[in-house]
Amino acid sequence: MAQDYYKILGVDRKASQDEIKSSYRKLVKQYHPDLHPNDPEAAAKFKEINEANEVLSDPKKRQQYDFELDNPGASQGFGGFGGSGASGFEGFGDIFSDIFSGFGGGRQQAKEKGSDVTIEVELSFLDAAKGCSKSVKYNRREPCSSCHGTGAKDGTKYTTCSRCKGTGKIQRVVGGGLFRMVNESICPDCGGTGKNITEKCTVCGGKGYTVSSTTFSFDVPAGADTNSYIVKRGMGHASTHGGETGDLIVVFKVTPHKIFKRKDFDLYIDLPVSFVTAALGGKVKVPTLDDAVDVDIPEGTQTGKVITVRGKGIRSRRGTGNLYINVIVEVPSKLSRTQKDLLKKFADESDVKQTAKISDFKKNMESLYGVDPYSAK
Repeated sequence: MAQDYYKILGVDRKASQDEIKSSYRKLVKQYHPDLHPNDPEAAAKFKEINEANEVLSDPKKRQQYDFELDNPGASQGFGGFGGSGASGFEGFGDIFSDIFSGFGGGRQQAKEKGSDVTIEVELSFLDAAKGCSKSVKYNRREPCSSCHGTGAKDGTKYTTCSRCKGTGKIQRVVGGGLFRMVNESICPDCGGTGKNITEKCTVCGGKGYTVSSTTFSFDVPAGADTNSYIVKRGMGHASTHGGETGDLIVVFKVTPHKIFKRKDFDLYIDLPVSFVTAALGGKVKVPTLDDAVDVDIPEGTQTGKVITVRGKGIRSRRGTGNLYINVIVEVPSKLSRTQKDLLKKFADESDVKQTAKISDFKKNMESLYGVDPYSAK
């Protein structure tokens, strides 16, 4: 991860969306380029502030960014928020118009970035929980090696665009003085490249790119979950207008497990036990991510009792979760005659005081209605 967005906005990691918005507005007013003309440091700071707000103001992006903060070594920048390819002035029209309706200066038009490639990769529950290595194969547009992405034969058969003088941009000044506004747009003659091709590349036909098959191998960090993702910079499609290459975004989809459920890094299982084991107590083997371990079922265990096995959840750089076992006492649906006789004998020798909830319910029924609920025929 390149930068700490919380530090850039001057807020705590637990800051609310209102606090983030308030801090962002204050910093934008302080560092807006219209207040610091020809100041590259202010412009750079302004770009940082916008980039930080773009992530932290979006709950989903913020969640992924927090994961990246806690997993600094995660594969190729887990979450992928550093260097989005935006100029830092894009996507903020509404708030800028609110704050700077009185200032001049339009947004700078960045060169068109190549499109991203998004691939969904299915992970088993255990691979996602423990981490694994994967690879994906896909087709992408790569800069043409013959013309170096220019689209011109040998990379030299072009002239500088006479309309934009090679900048790829056209500027139009509106107003004057403090309220002077400069609008920039992509040059329509050269498409933002700053060049006019005189002879097209014979390899790519003037497109500036070729399509090829690419394989990308990566590590999935332990604790990955559905909709978490990694980003590989520059592994997307090449730009057709001289901009940077797009990114490869690998999105994970985790398949459900037959036994485990998870919440963050904690694991949960439902453990059915016989009513005999629940009554007498005993040991039962339960699964973990690595093996099966013995768990003690205390004598007199009731349905709904939760047994905690610490440190047997998902292990990640953020810490290790626990395993929570929800005990379900299962009563047999069919009994033999011998089993019925034994249970009747057991019932005859039982005392209501041995079952606390039955005893309480019996007392309440007798006091409220004058009847024994368990004497019904």
